[in-house]
Amino acid sequence: MLCQVLGMHRSTYYNRVTRNKSKREIENQKLSQEILDIYYDNKRRYGAPKIREKLKAKGWNVSIKRVQRIMKKLGIRSIVVRKYHPQPSKSKKPIAGDNLLEQDFSTTSINQKWVTDITYIHTIKDSWCYLASILDLHTRKIIGYAFSKSIDTDLTIKALENAYNNQKPQKPLIIHSDQGTQYTSIDYRNKIKTLKLIPSYSSKGNPYENACIESFHSILKKEEVNYRKYQDFQEAKMAIFEFIESWYNRKRIHSAINYTTPQEYENQLKQCN
Repeated sequence: MLCQVLGMHRSTYYNRVTRNKSKREIENQKLSQEILDIYYDNKRRYGAPKIREKLKAKGWNVSIKRVQRIMKKLGIRSIVVRKYHPQPSKSKKPIAGDNLLEQDFSTTSINQKWVTDITYIHTIKDSWCYLASILDLHTRKIIGYAFSKSIDTDLTIKALENAYNNQKPQKPLIIHSDQGTQYTSIDYRNKIKTLKLIPSYSSKGNPYENACIESFHSILKKEEVNYRKYQDFQEAKMAIFEFIESWYNRKRIHSAINYTTPQEYENQLKQCN
């Protein structure tokens, strides 16, 4: 009866059932399980490139196309959200201060160049809330942040104080932002001066000049915020804390730092010194 349903001869059916699996089939089974473990262990946030890097770390020598084929067969994919493609402003001349970075994001050590920006996060009960983040360009680590119901200068100052207290920089460094009023206010600029930091500003309306922190906020939206509905400020605050401290800084690998995590990379630098 089963052979009739399947439309095959009885001998063909028993041959397929009883034959030994090939070495390739056995390997693919093991590889599929490894891929699933990595995929779910990283909250479905990794696509084929990063899964392949994690497999390499486990001793697997596989091509990205093979990983893609197996992921397609398993019916899994990374969380994908349509990317925002900003349009640069025609105005290049900054009004708040000099652009000291000029899209040069290269560094030779930690605490040379920091970048900062604000992003919006929606909640059901408390409407829009705001996250100010600061990233060290050398380690790609989020070294300071603040979350608030208000988008004001206090938000950016708290994030700056948080970063400064965490890093305790020994030398003057550049802190780069856009020309939002929270970053050009007298209070914020006075705080920068008190901490002996060097301010730098993007050309007005040009997000490409602060691409690294824009990229972090894009990752935050793509991998966390855009597929969640936060009930209120407190729930969103806890989710952002978990994303930054438990995931982004300590578990998420980055191609820009040789597929290590920001915390691992920072630890390696400290050991070398």
